[in-house]
Amino acid sequence: MKRKLLVALLLCCLKSVYCQSVHVEDNFDRGWLFARYGSQPDGSSKAEPEQVFQTNFKDADWRQLNLPHDWGIEGPFREDLDGKTGKLPWRGIGWYRKHFTIAPSEKRKQFYVDFDGAMANAEVWLNGHKIGERPYGYSSFRVDLTPHILLGKDNVIAVRLNTEELGSRWYPGAGIYRHVRLVKNNPVHVGHWGVFVTTPSISDKKGVAKIDVAIDNNTSKGQSISYAAEIYQLDANDKPGKKVASSSKQSMQLAALKSQTGNFILDVSQPLLWDIEHTNRYQARVLVYVNNKLVDEYRESFGFRTIQFTHDNGFLLNGKRVQLNGTCNHHDLGALGAAMNIHALERQLRILKSMGCNALRTSHNPPAPELLALADKMGFLVMDEAFDCFRISKTKNKNDYACWFDQWHETDLRDLILRDRNHPSVIMWSSGNEIPEQYSKDKFYLFAEMRNIIRKYDTTRPATCGISAPNKTAFSGVELNVDVHGMNYASGKGYGGDGLYQRFLDFNGHEHLPGYGSETSSTISTRGEYFPGRFQVSSYDLTEPGWGSLPDAEFKELDRTPAICGEFVWTGFDYLGEPTPFNSDASVLLNHSTLSPEELEKEKQKLEQIQKSRPPSRSSYFGIIDLAGFPKDRFYLYQARWRPDLPMVHILPHWNFPNRIGKVTPVFIYTSGDEAELFLNGKSLGRKKKGQYEYRLRWDSVVYEPGELKAIAYKNGKRWADTLVKTSGTAARLKVTADKTVLKADGVDLVFVTVDVTDKDGIIMPTAKDTIHCSIGGAGGIVATDNGDPTSLLAFASPVRPAFNGKLLVIIKAKSGTKGRCRLLVKANGLRSAEQAIDIR
Repeated sequence: MKRKLLVALLLCCLKSVYCQSVHVEDNFDRGWLFARYGSQPDGSSKAEPEQVFQTNFKDADWRQLNLPHDWGIEGPFREDLDGKTGKLPWRGIGWYRKHFTIAPSEKRKQFYVDFDGAMANAEVWLNGHKIGERPYGYSSFRVDLTPHILLGKDNVIAVRLNTEELGSRWYPGAGIYRHVRLVKNNPVHVGHWGVFVTTPSISDKKGVAKIDVAIDNNTSKGQSISYAAEIYQLDANDKPGKKVASSSKQSMQLAALKSQTGNFILDVSQPLLWDIEHTNRYQARVLVYVNNKLVDEYRESFGFRTIQFTHDNGFLLNGKRVQLNGTCNHHDLGALGAAMNIHALERQLRILKSMGCNALRTSHNPPAPELLALADKMGFLVMDEAFDCFRISKTKNKNDYACWFDQWHETDLRDLILRDRNHPSVIMWSSGNEIPEQYSKDKFYLFAEMRNIIRKYDTTRPATCGISAPNKTAFSGVELNVDVHGMNYASGKGYGGDGLYQRFLDFNGHEHLPGYGSETSSTISTRGEYFPGRFQVSSYDLTEPGWGSLPDAEFKELDRTPAICGEFVWTGFDYLGEPTPFNSDASVLLNHSTLSPEELEKEKQKLEQIQKSRPPSRSSYFGIIDLAGFPKDRFYLYQARWRPDLPMVHILPHWNFPNRIGKVTPVFIYTSGDEAELFLNGKSLGRKKKGQYEYRLRWDSVVYEPGELKAIAYKNGKRWADTLVKTSGTAARLKVTADKTVLKADGVDLVFVTVDVTDKDGIIMPTAKDTIHCSIGGAGGIVATDNGDPTSLLAFASPVRPAFNGKLLVIIKAKSGTKGRCRLLVKANGLRSAEQAIDIR
């Protein structure tokens, strides 16, 4: 009996091992070697050797690192570099090499490497043979290792990246900055991104899932195969639970070296719907058999949900209207640069979610796959965007996507759709942003061509484009070449203005055309600066560039036109590069394309004067949240609107102005209530109620005196929320707050620690700029620090940094493979130090 049990267990284990080995995706991030040639961080140049791709090239002295890696973020910042791309030395030629072995026992396998993104002009070699290339740094792509793999011997994969002449309007990063995987398959397997799940019919009783599958035969003879499908519920941690549907096996004849498609129709009883509050997801599994042996198992998550963009009732999710409260965001992660880290990205999304943001625009390029996975799990709607230009360039050197468009645009757009089309969070495909061809009727066909490419690979979501100057382009005919029309700055004085959304809806020929604000506001500010010095912008939230508008103007237009689906604000977070209004980048003139020649000349002269002053600004001022992840005042203006049921009230400015005693110092209140009363040192300064299209309450004639400001908000006549700000004493101590106190010892997990400068009573010192020294002992290390100052040119890796308006951020990672505890110590001259203990497991 024991022997039979042992044999049964052994067979079970063997079966498990076999099943796990039919489709394996190994982490391929670790153990790379890196060398940089061409432009160097200090401005010098280093000659690139020949034959770097050859197996016998000497790489023993190269730098060892793990991916993802962004060589540009390492700095140093340089004042002589362009502010538009963050004053960072990201231009250069980077080579990555990795040595690895494949066991002889895997000789019948197919081997691939999947790159989630490599910036830019990627060329890939294996054992001296070129096996692939991809110019566009934001695209995910696969290379086939199989023809040149060596079994039981040293293999060398080499990747060359070149950003020397790359054109970009923001900081793009540089390097293999997203994840890489080694994929091992049997010769007959599901193709790359080969499963597409749609839900053509959904009711309370039954959800229909249609599973299309492409199966590859990489053998030299035809194959008779069978295949089946199963559906499981997924929990919040991506673990499959109950099986809810399965198919019988189907047969397929596969020709040699060919791919063929098949499909299943499966019914799921009482399907749990996916929406932004209930992120119910399922997993489809496709099983492929040859001679009744399992040769591949492919898993893909999806959700049951319906979407509809309407002309007269906005956006519908599962038949219910949902206002798009969206933000646009570039791909960098602040002090971490472009290097993907899922914990940093999740932190950004948590902050946005707390503001009430429910939608994301991937401006202006394909995102990291992790963004879509997190959006599915956290409840965000996604506008998935492909390009920043078509054939007409937007940069001085004309070496942006325009130089690749003709050869690569269908491949890049196709791969974006194939990769992302199973995500329930994705609700529309955007072909691009502010495409210059939008102004030429003879080029409108390009927008239709992009729409047709999208429809070729997915008919379940609409095609769109973020189109600027809607005072012209919303009525020119270009808007008829998309399924849903995105309007950039429809409430802006330079682009749209009063009532433009309604004019768009009422225009002849638009009877069935939905619309939304694809890019809105562009209000600029610096956190904690109210009467700013040079190269900072006031946080009174009253400053916008010539093409933009204040949030209030966009709110008004959306309230007046409820059939418009919503907005995507520029931007959720500050980002590296494009530091308008202190931008020496002439491409900013693109945002004034509707101005007269005389007006354009004036703008050009302004930019020339800015360029002469060489402003130190290296990151944007557009963010509702600063580069370090600290909310600006504007955060609470949006929270008040986007979370109307959250009792909240926010006062600005802070109340530390020793040089303004006796001077008028305006006070604003942002609240989800409908009225508020303001008190200064216990004395009421009046109770004010929001009027129609009024979104902030203002007391413009307050005379400053130290003490306490208090606000009491009311809603429907009842007390709703209250808050206060106090004049602090002198800086006396440091306070630390970690976003978590347990850290995984995987070399990836991060802890974000906020350091506040306070007085002796714990009141934050909102003007403090004390220099803070950070050190760490034990099994952790400091990855980066930041303070949100857009003019700081101190390298992010520095553990010593001044606080900016009372705050500092420290990012900590565990040393790979170590466990125990680490302790962060923060010090500043004359202040009481603080510590934060973190357990590493």
